[in-house]
Amino acid sequence: MNRAGDHWPITLQHAGVVLRPIRVRDRGTWDAIREANRQWLSPWDATMPPGGAPGPRTYAGFVRMLTRQARQGQSLPWLVAVDRERGAAAGTLPVVGQLTVSGITYGSAQCAQVGYWIDQRWAGRGIIPTAVAMATDYCFAVLGLHRMEVAIRPENEKSLRVVRKLGFRHEGLRPRYLHIDGEWRDHEIFALHSEEVPGGLLARYEHGRPR
Repeated sequence: MNRAGDHWPITLQHAGVVLRPIRVRDRGTWDAIREANRQWLSPWDATMPPGGAPGPRTYAGFVRMLTRQARQGQSLPWLVAVDRERGAAAGTLPVVGQLTVSGITYGSAQCAQVGYWIDQRWAGRGIIPTAVAMATDYCFAVLGLHRMEVAIRPENEKSLRVVRKLGFRHEGLRPRYLHIDGEWRDHEIFALHSEEVPGGLLARYEHGRPR
């Protein structure tokens, strides 16, 4: 089995949607997007519960932590970019969001979780569903994982639409599952197993999209 860290950094691209590794030098772009989308994103942002161990205090520390986890095979921290010209270098493309595969587990579980956010100006264009499908196919076909999971707050209708479009199964509610926006919040759990998409999730998604 391939390990996530064996091939990091890795860039994925399909139909003008690009997943590329987050970098320290992306700070200006990342900060600008996050500031412009503060109200849009803050209700869904993870926060530190009382008594929790603090994370990195700077953007550079945050990226170094993610990169270290990626090299250790624990995560895949990507920025989401768009290539409108279909051919530009990945590092020069406009960044529109972030997608991270985390909690990569091998052994008898072979599973991981997917989290994502997008700039409000780019929402509703099929970018995140395509990005999630690409990441899922990479985890199934290259890493040999068996299960991908997404946890979403019941109130986050826009994010719920992503997993519904992709055909992730709803497995139920986990009460007070994650600390989000200052409180322990309930989350709906959606999952997909590799044998459910033998031809790939991206191919299934695109086949079912309106022409």
